[in-house]
Amino acid sequence: MGKEKNPRRVADNEAMAKLRMLRTSPQKLNLVAGLIRGKKVDKALNDLTFSKKRIAGDVKKCLQSAIANAENNHGLDVDELVVAEAYVGKNLVMKRGRPRARGRFGKIMKPFSEITIKVRQVEEQA
Repeated sequence: MGKEKNPRRVADNEAMAKLRMLRTSPQKLNLVAGLIRGKKVDKALNDLTFSKKRIAGDVKKCLQSAIANAENNHGLDVDELVVAEAYVGKNLVMKRGRPRARGRFGKIMKPFSEITIKVRQVEEQA
């Protein structure tokens, strides 16, 4: 007489990972997410490793987490995984400021964002 199990949020051949509170703007993060969309995971990891963008290391960590979820929690084959989706969302914005000329106040916005990566197992076509 317990509660019923929650249904999965993703399909049976998918796994996902989400990283929140990344200290970068969503626009800059989306450039890095676009770098890996639709690629095989080993190629995507290589691209993130050698990317010059500062946030690429955090995105790589999120991708590695999605791969580990696929392997350990859902029993998917790592060699057949591709990055099915990588989408970016807004998070909070810290408002800071600095004094400007003639008694005015210059706004400084410090945005945070979040990224969700879904990996999908796709069988190789021979």
